[in-house]
Amino acid sequence: MNDNCHKCQLKFEREPGYFYVAMFVSYALNIVQMILTGVISYALGLALSYENLWSYVGLLFASTVLFAPLNFRYSRIILLYWLTPGLHYTPDQ
Repeated sequence: MNDNCHKCQLKFEREPGYFYVAMFVSYALNIVQMILTGVISYALGLALSYENLWSYVGLLFASTVLFAPLNFRYSRIILLYWLTPGLHYTPDQ
């Protein structure tokens, strides 16, 4: 991740360890993603019987690994723009 914005030079990390809280946001995103993957795979008929349990778990694990870079990025974005008071940058001002 960049230290500063390349356009406006806004420093992203306000203090050392600032983005540790993003782990909790990433965890919440991962839970939502796994629930959606489970519901969609159930609706498509991928988990109809008990014999498909390990393929179902493998599908959930694969979706977690596949979307890990997006979770990493968007958890920091959510932390910066929605959960941090006083850090609402508007470039027009």
